Amino acid sequence: MYSIDEIKELLDAFDNSKATALDIQLGENEFLSLRQKTAKVISEDAAVPVLVQTAAPMTETGVVPAVKSMEKVEGDPVESPMVGVFYSAPSPDSEPYVSVGSSVKKGDVLCLIEAMKLMNEVTAEKNGIITDICVENGQVVEYGQPLFMIK
Repeated sequence: MYSIDEIKELLDAFDNSKATALDIQLGENEFLSLRQKTAKVISEDAAVPVLVQTAAPMTETGVVPAVKSMEKVEGDPVESPMVGVFYSAPSPDSEPYVSVGSSVKKGDVLCLIEAMKLMNEVTAEKNGIITDICVENGQVVEYGQPLFMIK
């Protein structure tokens, strides 16, 4: 659960960002969804304002995450349970938890997601083999965004 001060800090960051939407999982069955009424200008230096128009989800920082090619990859997605920063390893000098081709068992740690200065483990929901890693280390991810594919 987040403290009132943490929620206020998050709301201020959202209000001051270029993001138009923010979804956060507060608990197992609790979610916070925020939406801006209008799209914000990306470039204030441009002679004509440019509005955000993209199919990719925006992050709370207003940055559109990198999107991998839409090639067909076998398996079921492991989705991000929250908005945060994706880390493939427990520390910068450690090996990643998994890589493409890794065999995993239900409950194995796949990655970490940092949200509100807390590290949250994402675990495998089933036994299988990692067929794809859908995001880059250090990338901001959205709630529900596919992180891995497991077959």
